[in-house]
Amino acid sequence: MKSVRLLSRLPILCLLAWATCAAALPLETIKLPPGFAIELWARVDNARQMALGGTNAQGGVLYVGSMRAGKVHAVRFDAAYRAGAVTPIADGLKMPSGLAWRKGALYVAAVNRILRYDDIDNRIDQRLARPPAPVVVTDSLPKDSHHGWKFIAFGPDGKLYVPVGAPCNICAPGDPYAAILRMNGDGSGRETVARGIRNSVGFDWNPVDQTLWFTDNGRDMLGDDSPPDELNRVPRAGLHFGYPFCHGGEIADPEFGARRRCNEFEPPAQKLGPHVASLGMRFYNGAMFPAQYRNQIFIAEHGSWNRSRKIGYRISLVRVKDGRAAAYETFASGWLQGESAWGRPTDVQMLPDGSLLVADDHAGAIYRITWRKP
Repeated sequence: MKSVRLLSRLPILCLLAWATCAAALPLETIKLPPGFAIELWARVDNARQMALGGTNAQGGVLYVGSMRAGKVHAVRFDAAYRAGAVTPIADGLKMPSGLAWRKGALYVAAVNRILRYDDIDNRIDQRLARPPAPVVVTDSLPKDSHHGWKFIAFGPDGKLYVPVGAPCNICAPGDPYAAILRMNGDGSGRETVARGIRNSVGFDWNPVDQTLWFTDNGRDMLGDDSPPDELNRVPRAGLHFGYPFCHGGEIADPEFGARRRCNEFEPPAQKLGPHVASLGMRFYNGAMFPAQYRNQIFIAEHGSWNRSRKIGYRISLVRVKDGRAAAYETFASGWLQGESAWGRPTDVQMLPDGSLLVADDHAGAIYRITWRKP
């Protein structure tokens, strides 16, 4: 792979001067496969999950959760997919990392609460200047901050899927922790989809067979190379994925492993790197990238914090064949230079033209990856 050039087109609005914006982020260090290019698309403080709002012939809006900033931002873009104004539309929230958009309403996950902003896209200029008051969908989720931030999304069944992480590194907290839940858009009908999940901060559905896949962050303090992060597949509701008893499908936990055997649980669809902090993931179903990327999985790997040598800080690609994971490889790297990281990917999101957005909470940026035949 070759380092790609920084595209000359920068977003219309930036929190800093244009020259400063470009110089501050060394995108020339990012390595991508031939034909791909990356550009700075927008500046968003502490950017985490992205959710695409309504779009039309004039453009659209991207919503971005800013977990530690306690804010939600809206990024306007035009018909050529150039980013424009970045507008804060909510403030003072507790870790509003996860967002979902459905039928004109924006859903925001703030630890124990899920809020809904109705008709947020209706008369977009007025709405973004004066956002509607939020409706509380639910406020009965656990209040723990440890793994309390969330990634949320609507599934093909019309249900809102909400993970609840374990409130610890390793423990057996019981329901509703260490699970993925789903509920109706008004908060009713809550049920558990899957258990034994330490902390999922990314999931999506295979566009071919509608099966749910999710990333899961492995436990800490078992050494540099153990356990792996996981990419898991949920062919049916009710499965248990091993936490806290078993990690990576075969590693018995030193504290809890004696209670259950690893073969009792659903093994990972794909073992990811150890401590890479796999976060947002999406199946790619756009038309811009070459055919070999269609219906494949892009994963934002935030990067390790408890390893003697850093790993992650990249966008990975898991190739899927016949509904199963077939390969795990690096797609975009360069945010980590030696042992120093200037960026940390948190999420990926496809635009309607098939380009791929990447959120980075460390650099406070969103990048756009495009492809043109070499």
